[in-house]
Formats: sequence, structure tokens, C-alpha cells
Amino acid sequence: MHRPIRGWSNVRALRWHGHCCAPGSETDVRHLGIDVKSTSGEIHIGISGWRYKGWRGTFYPKGLKQDSELQYASGLMQTIEINGTHYSLQSLDSWLHWYAETPPGFVFSVKGARYLTHLLRFRDETATVACANFFAQGLLALKDKLGPILWQFPPSLRFDPEHMERFLSLLPRDTEAALALAQQHDQRVKTPYVEIDRKRKLRHAIEVRHDSFVDPAFVKLLRRHKVALVVSDSTEAWPQFEDLSAGFVYIRLHGTETKYSGEYSDAALERWARRIESWSQGSQPADARLAAPALQPPRAQTRDVYCYFDNDAKTNAPFDAQRLMERLGLHAQQAAA
Repeated sequence: MHRPIRGWSNVRALRWHGHCCAPGSETDVRHLGIDVKSTSGEIHIGISGWRYKGWRGTFYPKGLKQDSELQYASGLMQTIEINGTHYSLQSLDSWLHWYAETPPGFVFSVKGARYLTHLLRFRDETATVACANFFAQGLLALKDKLGPILWQFPPSLRFDPEHMERFLSLLPRDTEAALALAQQHDQRVKTPYVEIDRKRKLRHAIEVRHDSFVDPAFVKLLRRHKVALVVSDSTEAWPQFEDLSAGFVYIRLHGTETKYSGEYSDAALERWARRIESWSQGSQPADARLAAPALQPPRAQTRDVYCYFDNDAKTNAPFDAQRLMERLGLHAQQAAA
């Protein structure tokens, strides 16, 4: 049985269907006396990637064409993390296809280029052009479906305040700034997309994997630039801390047995559901693991939360995501049809 979030109930489902923002429409809920801004931010639960061989015949029905997998998955999830962008520039046709294949109200997060985070590490003037290429490849074609941009740093990268300041200063804060940066692209972008339909804020999140980042100075830097720290759960020896640093929370659940595998138990999902509720209501869990416990978190009445299951190796991710959605009372498009 679905258990709705306190104070949200059916409004969450209506907003997910993309209709709640249309005054005067059949699903305008103001006549019900419900304040859609009242108690919690929007919660998006989903998966990291969607093209996995092991999902075919398990999560995906037998016989489903590979070209239809995104359409199927986006009907059952509220968000998907695009991982291919971490490894290479994607074609404009791919970006346009991703937008067209997903329902209204759906949100993608986009993983930043490994060329920037792992090779150049933003230390070089070449990084500006590489960052321009990243934004020019078609990312802006996602328009209203563009969610947070995830920047993942390698375990070998240590915290360097000056380096992080340069990196954070380079990130565009809205689509107009991203467009200006994208226009500096070079010939490696074959079919650039350098236009926007309107100005929108951009959200950035950073996932770190070296213990030196467990430092109040790092948290202060993130807060000054309003960039989210990724809450990461893994069996690996990566730092796991939960300091709030932006107006949203970004969670990556990597597995419980080995890296990228292991089903989350009912108890574990219940724990994450309670944490997500707390963050979405503008507070933080009483047992939050903090790098800067002496610093008060940024004030917020509500926070949007994005949570991605990355335990793909044993086909657990999509099913764990659906189980967590059920605990939070969230209903995706096909599930409610």
C-alpha cells in the first residue's frame, strides 16, 4: 500500500503528471484548499542509466525493443541519471530523442564529463573549452527536463581549496550563462545546440571520493556557490557525509554488497525514506553524518530531493527505486494509469 508523504498526499502525484502548474485546468487543486507549497519539496526517485543487458526480460518485458527502453523506464520512474555523458560527447540526435521519449514533468540529471573531472581536473585553460563542449553537445535541448548536473571526482583527487574554487567558479548558474559558455565550443562538437527557450536556473552537485574532502572548508565552499554535496552510500571506502549545502539534495545509492550491486533491504529503504522526508521538509536527520557539525545548514522551508539507485550489477536498481517510491507514496505515470 502506498503511504503518502505527510502533508502532500495526492498533490505529489498531480505534480508528477505535470498538470498541477496549469491554473484553471481540470487538475488545478487550488479549489480543494490545498497549498501545494506547504510542507515539502519535490521528490524525484530514479535510476542511474537505463541500458543494461541484465534488465532485459527482468525489469524490461521480454521482446521490448531497445529503442523503447527509455520510454518504458521513464513511465515508471520520475528521473534518470544520464551516464553516457561521463564518457563521451553525445550526438544531438540522442538529446532530442531523450527529450521526445519521456513524459511531461520527467527530469534528467546529467553526469559531467570524465575528461573534465578525471583528466583535466579543471586545472587547465583547456578545461574552459572542454566545459563549453559539454554544454554545447545538446544538453540545453532538454529544456524543462534538465535537472541537476552531477560532477563526480575520482578517489585520487584530494581536496585543494584553490582548485575547487576555480572549478566552482566555472560552473554556469543558469541556462543563459550555460549558453554563453557553450558558444565557446570547438570543432569536437559536430552538431552544436546553442539556443535556449528561456532562462532557467541550473543545479550542480559534486560527488567526492577522497577523505580529505571531509572538511568544513569544503562545505563552506559548496554553500557559497550553492552547489550540493552528493550523499553517497556505498560499500567502497568513499567518504559518506550529508552536510546540506544547496537548496536541493542529491543522493546516489551504489549498493549494499559490492560496488554497484546488492539489494536494499526493507529496513534500509525505510531509513532512506525517512531521511528523504526530513530533507524535503527543509530539515536534516538527527543522526546526519556531518563534516561541519558546528556550521548551521542553510535555511530552507523545503528542499527538492533527487535520489538515484546505482546498484545495477544485479538488476536491483529499478526494483529498489520502485520500492522506495511506494514507501514515499510517489506514483509514476504508468504505475498510476
